[in-house]
Amino acid sequence: MSTRRKPAAGKKSRKATPRPRRWLGMLWKTALAGLVLVLVMVAYLDAIVQRKFEGKKWALPAKVYARPLELYAGLSLPKTELLRELQALGYRQATGWQAGTFQDAGDLVHLHTRGFRFSDGVEPARHLQLQWQGNGLVALGHAAPIIRLEPLHIGGIYPAHQEDRLLVRLDDVPPLLLKTLVQVEDRNFYSHWGVSLRGIARALLVNVQSGRLAQGGSTLTQQLVKNFYLTAERSLWRKAVEAVMAVLLEVHYSKDAILETYLNEVYLGQSGPRAVHGFGLASLHYFNRPVGELELHQIALLVGIVKGPSQYNPWKHPGRALERRDLILDMLADENIVPRWQANVAKSRALDIAGSTRGGQPGYPAFIELVSRQLREEYRPQDLSSEGLEIFTAFDPRVQWQSESALAGVVAQLEQRHKLAAGTLQGAVVVTNPVTGEVQAVVGGRSPRFAGFNRALDAQRPIGSTIKPVVYLTALERGRTLATLVDDSPLQVKGPKNTVWSPRNYDKQSHGEAMLVTALANSWNQATARLGMELGVANVLATLKRLGVERTFPPLPSVLLGSVAMSPLEVATMYQTIAAGGFQAPPRAIREVRDARGRPLSRYPLALQQKASPEATFLLQYALVGAVREGTGRSVYNTLPADRVVAGKTGTTDDQRDSWFAGFTGDRLAVVWLGRDDNQPTPLTGSSGALTVWGEIMRYSEQSLDLVPPDRVQFVAVDRHSGAKTGSACPDALMLPFVKGSEPTQMAACQQEGRPIIYWLRRLVQ
Repeated sequence: MSTRRKPAAGKKSRKATPRPRRWLGMLWKTALAGLVLVLVMVAYLDAIVQRKFEGKKWALPAKVYARPLELYAGLSLPKTELLRELQALGYRQATGWQAGTFQDAGDLVHLHTRGFRFSDGVEPARHLQLQWQGNGLVALGHAAPIIRLEPLHIGGIYPAHQEDRLLVRLDDVPPLLLKTLVQVEDRNFYSHWGVSLRGIARALLVNVQSGRLAQGGSTLTQQLVKNFYLTAERSLWRKAVEAVMAVLLEVHYSKDAILETYLNEVYLGQSGPRAVHGFGLASLHYFNRPVGELELHQIALLVGIVKGPSQYNPWKHPGRALERRDLILDMLADENIVPRWQANVAKSRALDIAGSTRGGQPGYPAFIELVSRQLREEYRPQDLSSEGLEIFTAFDPRVQWQSESALAGVVAQLEQRHKLAAGTLQGAVVVTNPVTGEVQAVVGGRSPRFAGFNRALDAQRPIGSTIKPVVYLTALERGRTLATLVDDSPLQVKGPKNTVWSPRNYDKQSHGEAMLVTALANSWNQATARLGMELGVANVLATLKRLGVERTFPPLPSVLLGSVAMSPLEVATMYQTIAAGGFQAPPRAIREVRDARGRPLSRYPLALQQKASPEATFLLQYALVGAVREGTGRSVYNTLPADRVVAGKTGTTDDQRDSWFAGFTGDRLAVVWLGRDDNQPTPLTGSSGALTVWGEIMRYSEQSLDLVPPDRVQFVAVDRHSGAKTGSACPDALMLPFVKGSEPTQMAACQQEGRPIIYWLRRLVQ
């Protein structure tokens, strides 16, 4: 018989808690914890949404611009060159009054400019009637004396992730583009709160039927969240986060703010290594025109590309892109956004894209590299690639195109003439303004659109006889004159370890005593070496440094004949000071830097320093005119008009490995180098190679060199053989400039007066 144990006195028995109540409590606590976690997550996502949306949204590359083309009555400008620049700017030939269009009517061009905000004021959009006579612009058809076109965008300095975009505001975008985008991508954009339940349901059905995550049902807001905040991961968790962030974005910001950000963020293609983001840049990328000038058929194509920039790339898949564009045009007509007839007209148009993509390379990589290097002296690299700076330069598209054409054409001809394999020869060109030092063009190789080795800045090659003017300037500053006799006989200079330096002339001949001006014109090595040794190699190198070449070279005798290696830009620096009358104006590419809002940050005005005697420099300029007219550069007059006055010097190195010419007119200074990248010999001298390219470039120069002697310089007739003073009508008379008091006192046998024999030299100073 069992017994039941009674509870002890004073204690109550405990009843067991019902199981449902215990589980209910646990569920409530779990739900509360989950809610707290969700709220924390939402708060975290909300902070992310607001911080990035209200802060600096994008790393904006620096945009580099050319000089603006200034139009005025009397401008020497062939109409064909204006039309080429207009086409580069994205102007199109069309009737009507829309900005960015022109009509070519023979000697009259109707031009509708776009206008531009310059640092000194806004140039408004205008209607011009440009009239030509020959190659001269004679009338603008407008009261303003000078009209500036907007500067050509020539490249940029890009962030490490290689994203590129051109920011636009809603007001910049055609209303039809906005309507088309919303209709195609998210027709309920203005009524939902970031998430479309109908779109989610439709996507869910597709995903269930396909058995995978095939469709997202994203609104424009969700697309923006995905591109702006999240990765490309495809998972339900990421979609949930995307939906929450989309709702938060809609809570905090207006539809216009969201749409404007989307317009600038959406990925629309690839330009080589650079990603094209936003409709502003995509319009230029695909059509070479601002987004505000897009037509219906172009708007439909751009919106169609949003679905798949690679799939609908109009260059690679034109048929697919055309089909997508026409589908969108039909959709616009079906929804009465545009009339059916207008959609049909648009469907009849070609894709109308730019001729070809530039392969992602900057348009002018050699010049952009020079700009980058000069900017890095004042700006941090991250500022250049992320702050959206506007860089305005002296780059002249016309000079650049002429230089590129001259180099490519001549090099190809030389390879054919000398039976060299195609691609054997390379070259580089630097063109500056001889007065201001502003760099107008840089060609880094015969493939100027390829951003490879920049020979204009980085090819360190021996410069040969191009250095000889430095020797002669040193002599002229130290009391020698152009009539001073120099000895062109063989010489030997002992070096270390029993070495002997024994230079010879190119023609293998010695010429005895001759005037300094004759030795320079004929580029005699022996005379130059003797003169340089008398002056002292260290003194010649000091002159080189004063002319602007900053690097240091060993004081070896071979320096006197150009055994020093320099880049074409360094040679241009040296000749710049000579061309400017002894005033040093280091080659500069940049005129002004502005921030992303157009506010000026830096300006680079002309800054000159007197580094060489103006009298000695004038004498040297005069001698360099003779070097081209009668010396090693005379073949250039096979290209140039006979009355064109130019100055310059050829340069040829051992075994003809390098061909140089450096020279200037009244409005251009150009340095040309030709050679081989593997440093093998070529069949070219300075006159048969680089000078030919230089002459082609200078065919477009508008101004002869105008030599105006300083007050202390006068012209005296001397005998060309002895350097003695003579009569200007004597058979061997030569008019030469002298610093007053330095002219020869010894008289030659003939002292007749009358008309000078070498009258072309006298004309230079009349």
